Amino acid sequence: MSEGAYWWFVGAEFALAAVTFVALQFIVAPYGGRHGRAGWGPTVPARVGWIVMEAPASLAFLAFYLLGSHRAELVPVLFLLLWQAHYVQRAFVYPFLMRSGSRMPVLVMLLAILFNLLNAWVNARWVSEYGDYHTSWLADPRFWLGVAVFVAGYALNLGSDRILRGLRRSGSGYRVPGGGGFRFVSSPNYLGEIVEWFGWAIATWSLAGLAFALYTTANLAPRAMANHRWYHETFADYPVERRALIPFVL
Repeated sequence: MSEGAYWWFVGAEFALAAVTFVALQFIVAPYGGRHGRAGWGPTVPARVGWIVMEAPASLAFLAFYLLGSHRAELVPVLFLLLWQAHYVQRAFVYPFLMRSGSRMPVLVMLLAILFNLLNAWVNARWVSEYGDYHTSWLADPRFWLGVAVFVAGYALNLGSDRILRGLRRSGSGYRVPGGGGFRFVSSPNYLGEIVEWFGWAIATWSLAGLAFALYTTANLAPRAMANHRWYHETFADYPVERRALIPFVL
C-alpha cells in the first residue's frame, strides 16, 4: 500500500470518530452489565466477546508493526511496548477479571473488531514505517510528556477497574464506587483511557495518534455520560458533586 493510500485510512478514522460521537448521543452501546438489553441480535458471553474483539488490537498491531522498515529501531520498539502494555492487559487479562454471567451482542463485538483492525493498521504503520523516529526523539520533550501522560492515564484506568472489581466481589448487586478517581467522576476508568491515548498522540506527535485519541473520546465520553445518568437514576444518595468524566467540569 502506498503512503497516499495510508492517509485515506487515517482520514477514515477521523470521520469514524465524528460518526461515533453523533450516534452515541442517541444510542447507548449495550456492552453488557448495567447497559445490557435485548434487541441487538445474538449474544456471546461478555468475557469471550472482550477477548475476541480486543485481541486484534494487540496481535494485528504487532503483525502490522513487523512489516515496517523501522521495526528494529529503538523509539518504534518503545512505542510498541507502550501499545502492548495497554492491549495485552485489555485483551488477555481484563476479560478474566470480569464478572461472569453478562453477555455482549455479536454485532457490537464485530464492529469493535473492524475498528481495532483499522486502528492497529493506522498506528502500527505510522510508528514502524511512515514515521521518522531517530534516537534523538528520546531527547524531545514531546516524547517524555506523552509517555508521562500515557502512564498516568494507564494507572488511573487500571486503578479504577480494580475498585469496580472490589465492589463486585463484595456481592449485593450494584453499589456506588468510591475512592481513587471515583471521588471526582463517575467513570475514571474511561477518563484514564482517554488520557492514555492523548499521551500516545503527544509522544508519537502524529495524526494517527490524534485520530485514535479523538475516536476514544468520541466513544467513551457519551458512555461516561450514560453511566453518570444511570448512577443518579439508581441511587438517590449519589454524590451530587461528582462529575461524569472531567473533574469539576463535566
